[in-house]
Amino acid sequence: MSIEKISQYVSQIKQLDANAMARARERLVALAKPPGSLGRLEDIAALLSGMSGEMFYDSSKRCVIVMSSDNGVYEEGVASTPQSVTYSQTVNFAKGLTGVAVIAKQFNADLIIVDVGVNADIDHPLVINRKIRKSTWNIAKGPAMTRDEAAEAVLAGIETAAVAAMNGYKMIGVGEMGIANTTTSAAVLCALAGVSAEEAAGKGAGLGEDAYKHKIDVIKTALDVNKPDSRDPIDVLAKVGGFDIAAMAGVYIGGALKGIPMVIDGFISMVAALVAARLAPVSKDYMLASHSSYEQGFAHAANALEMRTYLDLEMRLGEGSGCPIMFAVVDAACAVMRNMATFEEAEINDDYVEELTRGDMFTV
Repeated sequence: MSIEKISQYVSQIKQLDANAMARARERLVALAKPPGSLGRLEDIAALLSGMSGEMFYDSSKRCVIVMSSDNGVYEEGVASTPQSVTYSQTVNFAKGLTGVAVIAKQFNADLIIVDVGVNADIDHPLVINRKIRKSTWNIAKGPAMTRDEAAEAVLAGIETAAVAAMNGYKMIGVGEMGIANTTTSAAVLCALAGVSAEEAAGKGAGLGEDAYKHKIDVIKTALDVNKPDSRDPIDVLAKVGGFDIAAMAGVYIGGALKGIPMVIDGFISMVAALVAARLAPVSKDYMLASHSSYEQGFAHAANALEMRTYLDLEMRLGEGSGCPIMFAVVDAACAVMRNMATFEEAEINDDYVEELTRGDMFTV
């Protein structure tokens, strides 16, 4: 039943509004500036119009949805951080003490924290309980979860995004918390994009060289043991993924369903975006990649998704920490569309613009 519900949601995602984008482009050309001089801010402004059908988008109410889950592959020694940190940081999100929490506060964004598989009981009013169960199984020994559990986790993400939209959020970032989830993300990337374990795996939160080589071996073992089907994203999630990755993929789908811009964070968030795009190709049109993660597998995930980032800050924290910074960039694009004067409004003769644009003469 869960698979059928996902398919129903996917079928309802609308293509971007081409007419609205064309109108936005016309206004951008008419603004009192050299043609194309605001670069990718202009692209963002046009995309927002395509997503919403509106000329002027209001991005002021936004949030980062953080999906938390533990991973059974932790027992293979692939992480330098104790598994208990997943629980501790999930609670600390709610207390406003984490990296993403303080950055989100700085840029006027809320956090929505969801437990989809933390290996502990969490009783906190600001942590939503959508727990599939406590932790996935060890992917080096068998599947991470059942196919039904994978679909249930995706649905949890779709429904979380839908509730956020119902509550008035107009932009959503996608983050995570889960010790050992760079291992599961790398395995998912290998399965979906055909890259090698050496290309997909990084040192995560600080593995030594021997532990890093072991991590690569564990990923290879997981792929060999489970043989995930690259043509079936749910199969890939079930065999080598995590509840967090599955739920994050669902958030992207749910946001696209509601016509909301979805902001990708780092490596794990990008891998989840790739899963979402494989499940629901149109959902990709609603995604904005915030920053280039320092984790080495990120570039391969971004290439597989054919996605360019807007920022490069050498960040690799995860949690969704890059999303609020990207919210500020989107705010700038919205401000340009809403508040900048056209040539006519600024009483500037724009006859010279045609000459500048002829033969792409405008350079800086």
